[in-house]
Amino acid sequence: MRFMLIRKADEATEAGVMPSRELAQAMMDYHEEMGRHLKILGGDGLHPSRRAKRVTFPNGKPVVVDGPFAETKELIAGYTLVEADGWDQVLEWAKKWPCILEEANATLEIRQVYELEDFGDVFTGDLREQAERVMVRE
Repeated sequence: MRFMLIRKADEATEAGVMPSRELAQAMMDYHEEMGRHLKILGGDGLHPSRRAKRVTFPNGKPVVVDGPFAETKELIAGYTLVEADGWDQVLEWAKKWPCILEEANATLEIRQVYELEDFGDVFTGDLREQAERVMVRE
């Protein structure tokens, strides 16, 4: 099963505050150790929303809105995508998040990623083959 650990944005991440060397080292140590127990498929930190764009589709027509976006609590500052045996394993690692310095009040959201099988008969035959070609995975 795949899961995404989402580091929610806050005032510091939206202000573009860079982590200290100590925090960067703690985060690297955390991910290195987690990688010994879970398969890390990807992950990155994200620039603040002032450098972002949103595309909405009112009545089917694209509208582009420039950041920043006001609802900080709904924004994402970064993510780690992992493959794990289940929720318990992912929660175990989420609880080990390095809560030091500016991460002391971090919020993580964990979401399970859909697999093609979760869609039942929607992705069968040619549509499944097309989806597998488009979604390149190691």
